[in-house]
Amino acid sequence: MTMPLADKNGTRRLVALVPALNEADTVETTVTGLIDSIEGVEVYLVDDGSTDDTVGRAKSAGAEIISMPGNIGKGSAVNTAFNQINLADEDLLILIDADLGRTSIEAVKLVGPVIEGKTDMTIAVFLGPKSPGGFGLVKGLARWGIKRFGTLDPKAPLSGQRAMKAGLFRAVGGLEPGFGMETGLTIDVLRQGFSVTEIDTNMGHKETGRDIAGFIHRGSQFVAVAIAIAKRVIGLNSGANKTRRKPRIAP
Repeated sequence: MTMPLADKNGTRRLVALVPALNEADTVETTVTGLIDSIEGVEVYLVDDGSTDDTVGRAKSAGAEIISMPGNIGKGSAVNTAFNQINLADEDLLILIDADLGRTSIEAVKLVGPVIEGKTDMTIAVFLGPKSPGGFGLVKGLARWGIKRFGTLDPKAPLSGQRAMKAGLFRAVGGLEPGFGMETGLTIDVLRQGFSVTEIDTNMGHKETGRDIAGFIHRGSQFVAVAIAIAKRVIGLNSGANKTRRKPRIAP
C-alpha cells in the first residue's frame, strides 16, 4: 500500500536515485519496495558500471535506468544522474542504496518530514548490525567531524539513505567522490544553516564482516572520511563533483 505524499496540485516530483554496482541479488526488491510504499515516486537506477544483471532486474521492477560510462564512483554517479533528471528546487530527492532489499519500504518515513517542512534533510538510522563488523573507528571519526559544524550528534553519520529538496542538494554541490561523501554532505548541509533530522527505521543492508575484505574497506573509508572532514575544516571543497547550480522552475 502506498502512502500519498505528493502535493495536492501534483506539481512536486518525488524522485529516488538508487546507485548500484553489481547488486543484482537485491536491486529488484529495493525498487519494488520504493514503488509500493511511496505514491508517485520516480525510481532511477544509477548504474555505476555493473557487470551482472543489476540493470535488467531494476528495469523489470519498474526503474528508469541511468548508466555511467564505467565505474566512476557512487558520489560522481549520483551527481551525474541528478544533473540529468532536471529537478526543480522544490522537488523531493531520495537517495537509497540498492542493497536494502524489501526494507526500502521504510524510505517513506524519510519523505514526510521534509514535505511537511519539519526539517530540511532526513537521514535513516538502521537496525543494529546482525553480525560483528568493525570497531567503530570510521563511525566515530565521522560523528566527531559532523559535531564540529553544528549541534547534531548523529547516531548514523555514515548512512546514505536520505531525503531532501533538490534545491538543497544543488545548493551544497551534491556529493564528493569516495567513501567520505555522506559525512561531507551532512557537514555541508549543516554549515549552510539547513536542519538535519535522523529517523529511526527498520532498514537493513549488506554488512561487511571482520575479514580481510572488510578491514580493507573500512580502512579506505576511514581515510576518505578523514579527508572529507579535513577539507571542510580548512575551507576546501572538491570542485570536480559539483552539481549544476542553475535551478529549474517548476511549471
